[in-house]
Amino acid sequence: MSSQPPWVRKRLTVADLRKMKGAGERIAMVTAYDAAMARLVDDAGADAILVGDSLGMVFQGHDSTLPVTLEHMIYHTSAVRRGVMRSRGHAHVTADMPFGSYQASADEAVKSAIRLVAEAGAEAVKLEGGSEYAEVVRRIVRAGVPVMGHIGLTPQSVHAMGGYVVQGKDTEKAHRLLRDAKALEEAGCFAMVLECIPAELARFITAQVRIPTIGIGAGPQCDGQVLVVNDLLGVDDSFKPRFVKRYAELGGSIAGAVGAYVNDVRAGAFPAEEHSFHSATLRLLHAVEEERPDDAQVVGAPV
Repeated sequence: MSSQPPWVRKRLTVADLRKMKGAGERIAMVTAYDAAMARLVDDAGADAILVGDSLGMVFQGHDSTLPVTLEHMIYHTSAVRRGVMRSRGHAHVTADMPFGSYQASADEAVKSAIRLVAEAGAEAVKLEGGSEYAEVVRRIVRAGVPVMGHIGLTPQSVHAMGGYVVQGKDTEKAHRLLRDAKALEEAGCFAMVLECIPAELARFITAQVRIPTIGIGAGPQCDGQVLVVNDLLGVDDSFKPRFVKRYAELGGSIAGAVGAYVNDVRAGAFPAEEHSFHSATLRLLHAVEEERPDDAQVVGAPV
């Protein structure tokens, strides 16, 4: 953990992220869900952390993001914020607005966004959708909450899209995504995620908007990139999408470490002397078992 005192920490803001696009500096964003991982990600120098509703799949084990609630997002965002502040306090924290938290009305969207900022410590929120949510974005921004857009493959619309498939592959759909990008910029988004679209389209959108584009499965010409920390670390051996580069293979390492622990416990090799505590003044006395009624209950200590 960094020993840098808190009063000299430089926390990135939405203004800093926008300046990075102008300066040609690539933005490195990582999706994380808990305090320990957020601290490590911030220590490593990531510019931004996204607390994604992908936690429904990665953390909770669902087959989509749809079961994730606003309460879940507040809980995990709070944990990530604490992890960042125990580190360098550098990474900007954006929280996803989960399915159902903004679709019903702009008023409901504003309330949800405010809760993520006020209760969870998010510095911005992200919502999925294009021009149809421009007014929702305007209302949230007007309430003082920065908004990151998200177009292309939008997982909350997985049923409408027919699955997790690349978007914008034909001319008509590509033009629609470009219009969506411009509408979100005009509505006040400070940045936007481009997910699973052709690299050529992502490059064109990036050149056409003044706000940073953060790609995932959108080629190398976006202003930044985002990957889920579990994916880039190779925690799940069964999940290997094309757009992920695995920078480690921790799944096998974790399984091996836990297996070694199990073997040590069964063999009596753990805990060893160096893992045990002693008292030089403690004297063990022979306990005299007292008589107790046959129906007396023995209550064990909690583990």
